[in-house]
Amino acid sequence: MNFSAPPSPDDMMVMVRHVIDTLPDELTTKCENLLLEIEELADEAISQDMDLENPYELLALFHSALEVAPGVQKKIANGEEDKLVVYRRAVLDLWCETGEDLALLVREIVIEELGRGYEFREEDIQDMIRRHHQGLL
Repeated sequence: MNFSAPPSPDDMMVMVRHVIDTLPDELTTKCENLLLEIEELADEAISQDMDLENPYELLALFHSALEVAPGVQKKIANGEEDKLVVYRRAVLDLWCETGEDLALLVREIVIEELGRGYEFREEDIQDMIRRHHQGLL
């Protein structure tokens, strides 16, 4: 996608869905029922919970269906699904700062957040990102 204006929430959703459809194998099976949301910025409650100085610091947030509160998990998910929220304005701000390709930036953000959410080691997350970038060349 090429943009002469910042991508809309719908454009961003298309980008995130494309990333989800082409995830590394390690993540694919974990994301079969993943809910996706695009929001402008993290709200005040999330900013306080995560001790953010600025809502632009948070690019995406994974919510586990098993998580009752940060660090507290249910034993059964009760039919709820995992959810990934991507914060559009924070991503666009980073895009403007770095000048990177927006699609690659979104891909990296999504893989990184899902990898952390599903408790992959940092080395494994970086390896997934590297392999995913190589597959696009």
